[in-house]
Amino acid sequence: MPGVRILVGTRKGAFILTSDETRKKWDISGPHFAGWEIYHLKASPVCPDRIYASQSSGWFGQQIQRSDDGGKSWTPVDNTFAYEGIPGTHQWYDGTPHPWEFKRVWHLEPSLSDPDTVYAGVEDAALFRTTDGGKSWSELSGLRGHGSGSNWMPGAGGMCLHTIILDPVDPKRIFIAISAAGAFRTDDGGETWRPINRGLKSEHIPDPHAEVGHCVHRLALHPTRPNVLFMQKHWDVMRSDDAGNSWHEVSGNLPTDFGFVIDVHAHEPETIYVVPIKSDSEHFPTDGQLRVWRSRTGGNDWEALTNGLPQSNCYVNILRDAMAVDKLDSCGVYFGTTGGQVYASADGGDNWQAIVRDLPAVLSVEASTLGA
Repeated sequence: MPGVRILVGTRKGAFILTSDETRKKWDISGPHFAGWEIYHLKASPVCPDRIYASQSSGWFGQQIQRSDDGGKSWTPVDNTFAYEGIPGTHQWYDGTPHPWEFKRVWHLEPSLSDPDTVYAGVEDAALFRTTDGGKSWSELSGLRGHGSGSNWMPGAGGMCLHTIILDPVDPKRIFIAISAAGAFRTDDGGETWRPINRGLKSEHIPDPHAEVGHCVHRLALHPTRPNVLFMQKHWDVMRSDDAGNSWHEVSGNLPTDFGFVIDVHAHEPETIYVVPIKSDSEHFPTDGQLRVWRSRTGGNDWEALTNGLPQSNCYVNILRDAMAVDKLDSCGVYFGTTGGQVYASADGGDNWQAIVRDLPAVLSVEASTLGA
């Protein structure tokens, strides 16, 4: 019988939630790696029992873990992320030069075809890849070697490469996003990169039309239309119909266009989801009402989804990697909050339930469809 496995990374461990296709009752496993920050964990799309996890601690540093049995057991793999000899520095908050240094892995993106190949986005912003299941990692140094690297600077959460999207049609095309530098694309498997930020406007950098410097929070696409990208920026919800060559705003009637997450319905390429929060200084829902907003038209026209979500005195945040969709016939949508709740909708967002409460603050949510 088809089912779904939800992988949840939190400030104090990882949790694995499993249900059948009805998604009414959930088995909860965890915490795995209790006490560690789990920035991200994600399963291979071709082998869902192969899961990779990024485990981080201020005391003990960074570790990548791998499971080959759906999270029942874990094995640490190599954690050597050595920056290649790219000359120069990046900017610090005050504009002074700062040397590149490895701090943590923010995002893991398994290959669409090979469970042993995984991409890792790290802080300070760089992209790494393993082709042997995590036994060794090498940097795709063309990204940092792009001439704009010296102008990248940290966002409030650090200078992180937090989004990696592998083109499902063209295996040599990859999209990434960095806070605070912007979005980039490679068309040759990572050898060379180009910024794809034309049309973005950011008030808090000296040049609002700069090639880089934009604080992109998240990118999303539907696998049937890899040239159509959606973006949640520091402010503004954006859309590109030409693989990022140009962008236009689709914030429309949203109550605020600040937020972190954005995702696309599994079967409806024009249906997208965001969770607006009040502002860049007040990271909680407007008026204390937790609402997911859905557009069925690819942006501009938005509706609030509230059934089953708290509509008073709710002051949680939803971080950039904390929303996911499954691929079951009735698309499931999931998101986690800094208050430790994971909400699920088994009907594309019409109705919601908290499938687990009182976890540590949720950093990431991923969905794996099983047995489909």
